[in-house]
Amino acid sequence: MPLEAEGPIVIVRAGPNGQAPRCEHADELKAVEYRSAECPGCLARGQTWTRLTMCLSCGWVACSDGSWNGHARAHYQETDHPVAAALGPPPISRWCYVHRRTV
Repeated sequence: MPLEAEGPIVIVRAGPNGQAPRCEHADELKAVEYRSAECPGCLARGQTWTRLTMCLSCGWVACSDGSWNGHARAHYQETDHPVAAALGPPPISRWCYVHRRTV
């Protein structure tokens, strides 16, 4: 990812043709299969979710940050697995927790 650093300010430059900057975390991903189509944390509490995400490091499925419990973020905090993808109808997006942006 091209960076320009001057003092304490770091500027992330856009990729070619206005694309988002590259994310080395997304570049390092291998193919994984999702483990289930439900959030086990929400099921254990008898709750529902608004959207599911899948960890692209291990295939763990959990509710997204937009759900009440945010189990996907908790999985990142426990494992340091950096990238998750939204499950469900398009548009499908990938989120890097380290960079805090879509990749």
